[in-house]
Amino acid sequence: MPLTILITGCSSGIGAAMARELHRRGHQVYATARRPESLAPLADVGISTLPLDVNDDDSIAAAMAAVQEQAGHLDMLVNNAGYSQVGAVTDLSREALRGQYETNVISPVAVTRAAFPLLRAGASASSHATLVNVGSIVGLFTTPFAGAYCSSKAAVHSLSDAMRMELAPFGIRVVTVQPGGVRSSFGDHAEEAIYLPEGSPFTGIESGIRARAQAGQQDATPVDEFVVPVVDKMLRDRPPPFIRGGKNSTRLPLLKKLLPTRRFDALVAKVFGLDRFRPQ
Repeated sequence: MPLTILITGCSSGIGAAMARELHRRGHQVYATARRPESLAPLADVGISTLPLDVNDDDSIAAAMAAVQEQAGHLDMLVNNAGYSQVGAVTDLSREALRGQYETNVISPVAVTRAAFPLLRAGASASSHATLVNVGSIVGLFTTPFAGAYCSSKAAVHSLSDAMRMELAPFGIRVVTVQPGGVRSSFGDHAEEAIYLPEGSPFTGIESGIRARAQAGQQDATPVDEFVVPVVDKMLRDRPPPFIRGGKNSTRLPLLKKLLPTRRFDALVAKVFGLDRFRPQ
């Protein structure tokens, strides 16, 4: 039976690939993004598209009203929209840190809250609905120059854990997707979001900061190859609470778990040049 599914952040990458795969399987997909023109390739293949800025409550409400009018319910909501703020934690302005948390942490909750009546209607019609929150394996361990992003994804994981228990009585299952390295334009967007203010004490290690922006893109898993098995698991009658996929999605969290903290810190610091950095 076709499901009605809304996905945020579908302009490219995982969101767009997930929309295409779910549409290919015959489901009614609402692909959304802040810039409607970015959704044209999805609309061209018959996918329904809606403008949805996850940081704008009016935009969220308008998207949900459109789904209510057209479908009357949601069987699945996928909170995928997000970005990576790159830079040393002590370099980040209050605005930069707030922006990262607004988009990656607060907005998924706001979208879920607005979609809650639609998800309840979906659960009533078919005994269950599904909420999918896209986190990251870096929510399980932290790297230099991505403290804001890593901590935002750790917060997503924690909020998902809470909602998994809270929403169960309503027949809403909660799944957390934790991607590893997935080939997409995410690294390019991270490059654009590098925060290195003039006079930063980290100016001498700009190459390491840029390396962090591109981390996960080297030999990364092609996005379509990542999405197919993830969608398989999302659509199970009893989906797992956690789904991992992509390069190093198992190896790196395991290293974090097994290695002593100082050993893991030294290993990661070396990757981004902190072992050679001499502050001026």
